Amino acid sequence: MAKAIRAASPEVIVHMLSAIPDPVDPRHLARDMAPTNRLRTQGTANLLAAADGARVIAQGVAYAYDPTGSPVKDEDTPLWHHPPTQFAPVVAAARNMERRVTAAGGLVLRLGHLYGPGSSYDPDGGGLTRRLRAGRLPLIGDGASLFSFVHGHDVATAILAAVEHPTARGALNVVDDQPTLVHDWLPEMAEVLGAPAPRHVPVWLAGLFVGGWGVAYMTGLAGASNALARQLLDWKPTYPSWRAGLTADLDTRAPR
Repeated sequence: MAKAIRAASPEVIVHMLSAIPDPVDPRHLARDMAPTNRLRTQGTANLLAAADGARVIAQGVAYAYDPTGSPVKDEDTPLWHHPPTQFAPVVAAARNMERRVTAAGGLVLRLGHLYGPGSSYDPDGGGLTRRLRAGRLPLIGDGASLFSFVHGHDVATAILAAVEHPTARGALNVVDDQPTLVHDWLPEMAEVLGAPAPRHVPVWLAGLFVGGWGVAYMTGLAGASNALARQLLDWKPTYPSWRAGLTADLDTRAPR
């Protein structure tokens, strides 16, 4: 990698590497995320050591904020202090990566829940949509997690904007405009995809099957604000909500 970077002599390096399986098993999130956590810690450290002064833009996470306080978080909110056990290594790796990148003068783009072609939400067979269509994605408890989605297209435009704004440093949320509660988006998404309505499962029962992280994912996450990214990157999402993005994806798959 160091040889490749020396040969290219880049001004900017964009680090979007991950190794997240689809689907992830919430009971074994720490195991499933271990390769990605290593990319975000050891991999980022190796990249920064080889960067030779190039500005680094890296991928972060916009749903790892501490959920206490306001339901919609800006970039000054700390990452989760005491996350569920299975999520703790993910938060620790994100914190480690952000510390390294920002200390080197780089920028971390904290991505929301990614959907679009090739994602777990892909209507053509993503892991989440498969479970939803099979009736295996229930609504847990009050469904009070607040999801800030982001379409893959909008991630790409945010990366381009970040490259074109070299003074942007630190961390920025890259999310859509409309944080949405699980108990709102999950049944609506099922209807849009022609899937059965999600059944309701109480927290105590869900915990037996998906563990503490699976419950927290559906009931305890905070949303995120994109106001600072709009200001510093002169960027805005093409798809202001998951409804707009998913409708566009389905339209491209409709027979002509």
